[in-house]
Amino acid sequence: MSNAAEPLDVQPTPLALLLLGREADPRSERGVECPGDLPSPSDPDLVERARAAKARLGDRVFVLGHHYQRDEVIEFADVTGDSFKLAREAAARPDAEYIVFCGVHFMAESADILTSDRQQVVLPDLAAGCSMADMATAEQVAECWDVLTEAGVAERTVPVSYMNSSADIKAFTGRHGGTICTSSNARRALDWAFEQAGEDGKVLFLPDQHLGRNTAVRDMGMSLEDCVVYNPHKPNGGLTAEQLRDARMILWRGHCSVHGRFSLDSVNEVRARIPGVNVLVHPECKHEVVAAADHVGSTEYIINTLDAAPAGSKWAIGTELNLVRRLANRYAPEGKEIVFLDRTVCFCSTMNRIDLPHLVWALESLADGKVVNRIQVDPETEKFAKVALERMLALP
Repeated sequence: MSNAAEPLDVQPTPLALLLLGREADPRSERGVECPGDLPSPSDPDLVERARAAKARLGDRVFVLGHHYQRDEVIEFADVTGDSFKLAREAAARPDAEYIVFCGVHFMAESADILTSDRQQVVLPDLAAGCSMADMATAEQVAECWDVLTEAGVAERTVPVSYMNSSADIKAFTGRHGGTICTSSNARRALDWAFEQAGEDGKVLFLPDQHLGRNTAVRDMGMSLEDCVVYNPHKPNGGLTAEQLRDARMILWRGHCSVHGRFSLDSVNEVRARIPGVNVLVHPECKHEVVAAADHVGSTEYIINTLDAAPAGSKWAIGTELNLVRRLANRYAPEGKEIVFLDRTVCFCSTMNRIDLPHLVWALESLADGKVVNRIQVDPETEKFAKVALERMLALP
């Protein structure tokens, strides 16, 4: 056998081309264009321009800011929160003509679903998507359901989709008797789903395998053997019919690119570096990270835990860096030491696309009577996605 290097005949897949920015999928969470002339990021008047445009709009505009946004954007948010809290806040403001959602695409979709037809939802940068949500397409999930049907388990399987999913996936969930969940209510959603599924029932959990696994094993007492991972890039998801029949949790092979970076080594290293540190992580982290942490919970849980922490306590946080840095600055005067769990800087790259120039452009355009980057979910998708969202709202 020759040791000479030979050229590999490798053709880039459509997904690879999409990630490289050389192709576009109109149904993807990510957009590829943001028409219009953005202000220069070096413009020293950006802050004043944002204030002036917002003042011109008055009560006609309501600005939502996700916790992972940059400080320069959060400054102009009327409300901050996680994705579902912000969507509910938008729905609770029926008099606001424009909802400017400083977050990512699936969040703006949820806001459009939950707000009235007269309200218009704007995403300052259409390229602000979510890599996790992109990991499950409508076609892939439909094919998965066919596999479950062929294995004879679909009729006793209830889909539960994480809020971090596209409107198409939420609609699939609504059509098939399932519900949406957040990281705050995943346990309640799974309890409900297993009740609906009946004896020997199963849950298809989309699209974040880690939240599904951590909730099932850590919170509900299942074993890791109760969970299988469906890989949409393999025939039949890489699973046999017997594996599907034996499983209780069928986890989609998706993950958060930020929370997936944290490792058990990260936890061990910070404990060695900071004696007495409390490790607090988001349930989107890998199971071994969650198992080694002292506290696990949603973004709101993380904030509330740090707020209640005693002065002088030490914390290593496993979530997005913008939020960790903001919390570290907020609680430093109280003597709370807050550090990022991993030494490698890790922003959410797509969330970070919403910057002050994009926000100024969106606000000034609206103030001039031009609606830009409107997010609209088609009526049929909205109908069934809303069914799934309303099932979540009705959870005890």
